[in-house]
Formats: sequence, C-alpha cells, structure tokens
Amino acid sequence: MLGLAILSGFRVNHTHSFPVGVYWTVPKNPEKSDLVMFEPPATATFNLALLRGYIGPGGFQPYEHMIKRLVAVGGDVVSIDAGGVTVNGQSLVNNAQQPVDLAGRPMPVYRLQAYRLKPDEILVMSDYSRVSFDGRYFGPIPRSCLQSVLRPVWTW
Repeated sequence: MLGLAILSGFRVNHTHSFPVGVYWTVPKNPEKSDLVMFEPPATATFNLALLRGYIGPGGFQPYEHMIKRLVAVGGDVVSIDAGGVTVNGQSLVNNAQQPVDLAGRPMPVYRLQAYRLKPDEILVMSDYSRVSFDGRYFGPIPRSCLQSVLRPVWTW
C-alpha cells in the first residue's frame, strides 16, 4: 500500500524543517520559492548529519530525501556567514546559523561571500524552522539533486 502511495506521488515529511504531514509531488520544473524534495549529495557534511540523526538513511542511496525551500538558483549571488544567509542582498527568514545543535554539539560551519551560483547549482533552506539542517550548513548543492516540487496535502 505504501509503495502504491509513493508511486502515485505522495510523500511523507516526518522532520520539523516543514510541517509534519503528507505532501504531493507536482509535475513542474522547480523554480525559486518552490518547496522541493532533493537527494543530498554524498559529502562529509551529510555523512555527519546522518551520524548525528539530522537526516535518516535512504533506501537505495546513502541518505533519505530532504524537503526544503528552493531559495537560490544559478546566477543568484549568495553569502553565508555568522550573520546569516543572503540571496541577492536580501536576508532570508530563519537564516542565522546555530552554533550548536539541540544536543549541544557544534554545528558544521559553512562560509560563502558574494558567490554567484553556477547554472547547475542551487541553495535550499527552511523558512519554517530556525533549527533546520539546511544550506546554512552545507552550502550550494548540484541542481541535479532535485527530485520534485511538493505541495502540502495534510499537515499538522
């Protein structure tokens, strides 16, 4: 039954980066401000996130898919520093890096100053949770990581 639901386009979010609930995949090209699902690239930062439980293991890939807001695309100018994240000079919502996670462990530090994203790069973040594990900590990722655009169906 679960397999049929997934094949039909339903996805479940169990994290607190966005409201917990059921989401639906939308057949459209991802654009800035869309809620997207992506497959994290295999990097040391995502390995740490898996080890600490920020993300779970995937079925056939190293990590579970993640849901975030697409906040910057190729050509946008991004800065990530201790003061937060800006895209094209505009400060984002819930953008401040947290020095430690909820267990008191130091968070990964990522810095980028006035970097123009390449056409094949994106930045994803949560505008819902200030403690989300997102682009503040891992920076731009390949656009090819994008899986789908999502719409909430039933959240709580």
